[in-house]
Amino acid sequence: MNTPTPLNHHRALLGESPVWCARERALWWVDIPGRELLRWVNERLTRWSLPAEPGCLALHEDGHPRLARRDGLFRFDPATGESTLLAPPPYDPGRQRFNDGKVGPDGAWWIGTLSDARENEAALYRWDGRSLQRMGEDVAVSNGLAWSPDGGTMYWSDTKAHRVFKLAFGERLGAREVFAEWPVRDTNQALSAYAGRPDGAAVDAEGCYWTAMFEGQQLLRLSPAGEVLQRLELPVRCATMPCFGGADLRTLFITTARSGRPADELAAQPWAGAVLTVRVEVPGAAVPVLRV
Repeated sequence: MNTPTPLNHHRALLGESPVWCARERALWWVDIPGRELLRWVNERLTRWSLPAEPGCLALHEDGHPRLARRDGLFRFDPATGESTLLAPPPYDPGRQRFNDGKVGPDGAWWIGTLSDARENEAALYRWDGRSLQRMGEDVAVSNGLAWSPDGGTMYWSDTKAHRVFKLAFGERLGAREVFAEWPVRDTNQALSAYAGRPDGAAVDAEGCYWTAMFEGQQLLRLSPAGEVLQRLELPVRCATMPCFGGADLRTLFITTARSGRPADELAAQPWAGAVLTVRVEVPGAAVPVLRV
């Protein structure tokens, strides 16, 4: 495997939710504290300012991305930069915001939240184009959504708990089972000895789960049984989410963060905040576009 390198010269404060658009051959992502939506296509970067933090985005078949912002769900028009409210937030925006989200095999948009105020106040929601339905709760930072290639298993993580769950996926969600977990960092533990905590994720065509280990300076590829098959060391401390793209879905795009990091770390890791790219052997499982 090659060494990850930056996609371009841009550095986000906290890049998240990379999504590959096969039709445009473009990469979309967001900068949460920077309040931006970004697109890279034909070697050109376009940035749109937003009035509130975007937790994630989903591509829609109508060509207008959907944004899950702190202040609700929105349809975004890239031509005008205008947003249209689809649904208000199902929480107090002074306490929570939308976080990781992804289109599921059922065609709906699954979106989690994180709480600024209280532990285990966050939840998981499903948007079917008409309403938001609460599908899971009792987590601190909802993250890591992904599905097995056959659509029968959903992965969902609680970053703060250092735990990834798996659930049977169908007409109803199955019981939450622990798929993988890591030790919580001790206050005196050096970062160099810390594996990190599971952030965003993606699944490849073999059903393996790739998770970005925030502060662990690595991406891990886990088998469907939860065993670590591969470790991809990164040139930055804080990866946030991978996605597969390119014509053959064998390019891995990895968003990263620089917000709140120590000055000495940033000096040693000038690629922090970049989207990193690396070629992999196994292609990704395609993520559907939203149709609701």
